[in-house]
Amino acid sequence: MSVLRPLDKQPGLNTATILLVGTEDALLQQLADSMLKEDCASELRVHLARSLPLPSSVDRPRIDLIVFVVNLHSKYSLRNVEESLHHVDATFFLGKAAFLATGAGRESHCSVHRNTIVKLAHTYRSPLFFCDLEPQAPQGLDLTSSHLLTRRGPHRCVCRGSSGESSGPGGCVARP
Repeated sequence: MSVLRPLDKQPGLNTATILLVGTEDALLQQLADSMLKEDCASELRVHLARSLPLPSSVDRPRIDLIVFVVNLHSKYSLRNVEESLHHVDATFFLGKAAFLATGAGRESHCSVHRNTIVKLAHTYRSPLFFCDLEPQAPQGLDLTSSHLLTRRGPHRCVCRGSSGESSGPGGCVARP
């Protein structure tokens, strides 16, 4: 297990790989499903991880974008992302990383203050998206995945992968 670097592997032809890092397995899976529904000419692969570092593997593809998912209702989620950041090379934060804060709609239930995640994203000079990832609101999942793919994606447009991975969450607001 080592530091994750953006250019440590050769890129795949017409392929983009996104890594979603967070503690909420069900939400990560929904977000992945939603991303894979996006229509485009390229192949999209979405991998899920609870934390970093990733185990060393010769078969692991090059990661084109890392999305750190923080649940504002869980201090453990924030701590997990903060610890995972230590295993990412600084060059990933030159346009290949983003933060997604979930649970922003119910501020009274938040354990993590919004300013905490804003400062974290600002420190790493990475975009921050606030959203509510509710399974009852699939249009919100689609909107979030669309924002991640078009504004932060490794290519301007990416599409459904053949590997069976998936994604999906809720209404989002982008922060520069």
